[in-house]
Amino acid sequence: MTPAGGVPFVRLSGFYFVYLAVIGALVPYFNPYLQANGYNAEQIGQASALLLVGRIVAPGIWGWLADRTGQRLRMVRSTTLMALIAFAGVFWADSFAKMAAVLLLFGLFWSAPLPQFEVITLNHLGDRLHDYTRIRLWGSIGFILSAGLLGALLQRWGIALLPAILLGLIALVYLAGAAVPPEPPSPHPHLHKASFLEIVRRRGVAVLFFATLLMQLSCGPYYAFYTIFLEERGYSRTATGLLWALGVAAEVALFTVMHRLLPAWGLRRLMLISLAAGVLRWLMVGFGVQSVPVIATAQLLHAATFGMHHAAAVQYVHRYFVGGHQGRGHALYSSIPYGVGGAVGALATGYLWTNLGPAHTFAVAALTCAIGFVAAWRFLEDDPGHHAGRAEAA
Repeated sequence: MTPAGGVPFVRLSGFYFVYLAVIGALVPYFNPYLQANGYNAEQIGQASALLLVGRIVAPGIWGWLADRTGQRLRMVRSTTLMALIAFAGVFWADSFAKMAAVLLLFGLFWSAPLPQFEVITLNHLGDRLHDYTRIRLWGSIGFILSAGLLGALLQRWGIALLPAILLGLIALVYLAGAAVPPEPPSPHPHLHKASFLEIVRRRGVAVLFFATLLMQLSCGPYYAFYTIFLEERGYSRTATGLLWALGVAAEVALFTVMHRLLPAWGLRRLMLISLAAGVLRWLMVGFGVQSVPVIATAQLLHAATFGMHHAAAVQYVHRYFVGGHQGRGHALYSSIPYGVGGAVGALATGYLWTNLGPAHTFAVAALTCAIGFVAAWRFLEDDPGHHAGRAEAA
């Protein structure tokens, strides 16, 4: 399964594995942990948003520093260590204000490693970018194992164990980052004559970020309340964990063939499929939760709404932002669509969940994906690398 000679496949895959294992523990179970400690729906929505505020503010700073210093891997290691120290504050957070401060600080550092590690991985791959998903899929496997195993463990031993488990997993992320060798030089160091702002202002970049932001907005109810939603309707914590794992298992299956789908179908078509799948998925979750086959099928669509969407979007970003703009390009992708989209989605979900109810909240999520589909269908281009290359040559 080694994608290319000289690529440190195992060490790159290992970082994704443990990093996404943290997400597999954090996303499904941290909000139930907050609920068990007495926080209400609006506070949980606010806490989820605060966790993502760092993803709005910090990635641009980290990306600029990485591009200026060239010390991308050192930044991955140091910010992971700071995130570990920040998260330890959860053990002393005995009020919502203190918990909010801990999550905000943790988010500022936790937002840094992954965008820069994406650049490290893609630069190791060189001209074999289609093999990215064959490394990234190990992150999804880490998520599956974490979400699936923790569901049963926490049901038996209690949700109070979660912070200690998360702290141990974040420590493993630091060790995995320490094992990765430095990236090779950018394969296109000369292709950055256009300024960073000139690239950002291109219509293709704006449409890409807009469509991806809407996809992340639509995920707000899923990431903030999916576990709570299922448990309130009679699903056990074990069953809930298995459903989370099922979604990411479908994502893994897709990642194993994405290196063939990307060149065969094209980036634009894959983005459109993912947005259309989002419309269907959120309607199925909102109005079919009492049916196990319906909710399981909706989870299988995670392969498209995250796996296909993310793989295509990362390729778009890496083709638009080349040479000395790579760090900031991937940081901006993390900051705007994922940071702003995730934070606004979490805040809006807390309000909508209280005032409209779960089903109609998921219907709003479906409508959001539909708007993204129309924007991408009308304006998104299919070959940004060719377009960007011509622009830089000019």
